[in-house]
Amino acid sequence: MKRTTFNAIGGWQPFLFCIGMYVVALFFSIFVCSSIFYVLNSKSTRDTEKTAVVTPAAKTQLASVNH
Repeated sequence: MKRTTFNAIGGWQPFLFCIGMYVVALFFSIFVCSSIFYVLNSKSTRDTEKTAVVTPAAKTQLASVNH
């Protein structure tokens, strides 16, 4: 009887484990870094939106020259 074993995959196990851990760490690092970026970036966009708002009164106001 011929015995079927998976000895060939045993040599690949540490390599596959390292690749799997690298992919998981890469996924979580991208998620964490993008979350931090969007949290820090949201404050600056809100501040610029407040300063960029133009009121209708400012649009109709004309410059005057005093002599």
